[in-house]
Amino acid sequence: MPLSMSKTGEINVIKRIGGKEETKRFLESLGFVVGSVVTVISEMGGNLIVNVKDSRVAIGKDMANKIMV
Repeated sequence: MPLSMSKTGEINVIKRIGGKEETKRFLESLGFVVGSVVTVISEMGGNLIVNVKDSRVAIGKDMANKIMV
């Protein structure tokens, strides 16, 4: 399922990252790599604040839909 559908506080493992190659590289630079653990901290209007690799990152709904957990 996409990361945008996970509940707040739920611990997920990234299974796949979709999108164009430049999108994948951008997400990878933020710490979103296959096998890493990601936790949704808060959700407002579809936009997410997530905890990945001991960092808090804000991503939009369209980016969150490309990250499969």
